[in-house]
Amino acid sequence: MKLKCIAVDDEPLALQLVCKYIEQTSFLELIGQFSSAIEALGFINQHEVQLIFMDIQMPDLSGMELARVLDGKKDSDQTRIIFATAYHQFAIEGYKVDALDYLLKPYSYEDFLNAATKAYNYFERKSRSQVIGSAKTEQPLDYIFLKVEYQLVKVMLDDITHVEAYKDYVKVHLRSKSSPLLSLTTLKNMEELLPEGKFMRIHRSFIISLDHIESVSKNSVHIGNHEISIGENYKEAFLAFMSRWMN
Repeated sequence: MKLKCIAVDDEPLALQLVCKYIEQTSFLELIGQFSSAIEALGFINQHEVQLIFMDIQMPDLSGMELARVLDGKKDSDQTRIIFATAYHQFAIEGYKVDALDYLLKPYSYEDFLNAATKAYNYFERKSRSQVIGSAKTEQPLDYIFLKVEYQLVKVMLDDITHVEAYKDYVKVHLRSKSSPLLSLTTLKNMEELLPEGKFMRIHRSFIISLDHIESVSKNSVHIGNHEISIGENYKEAFLAFMSRWMN
């Protein structure tokens, strides 16, 4: 799957950079670039656009104003926005219009790829849920895509034993590999990505696969050779899960 993207920025160098990043990302397709939000809106009304990389401060029509226009459309969830701006204070405003992510200029390709991967996973889940809905079945998603180095790697959910926070990355531990995958994302993003009922966060630094629990002691969970502590803030939820086996 490739996401159809446009770039909108009134600064020529910034527009050139984001277009370069889009073109070198295998799962993105650049179908338009604009220095004006008004021009971009005309294009969006005539073409299918899934993802917009857009500056906030622009003359005539700002990126925030364009986002509000798109938010009022019936199919607003078909087009998502990743904002780029040089000003921190616009982050909260961006989330008010349900922006998918927010890039602070100047941003690196790694920052860009992290946001783009979030968009890819959003549309992948949306596509799967539409298939499930049309088939009138509740078949769960059985895989996710993770950004590992400069590529997306398909990971089967049943292969994941636990996920560990590691600086600006996460370590995804797998049954099938002796070494974990290192992905540039946050544990919070992983918590949102992994399905409830199969995974649970039990510590500020750990998410575990409930299917791979081998034993539970008073303050920890054992998965393979790993002993993972249960954080105080997560004990209540975990004990509620375990209560079905307790007499």
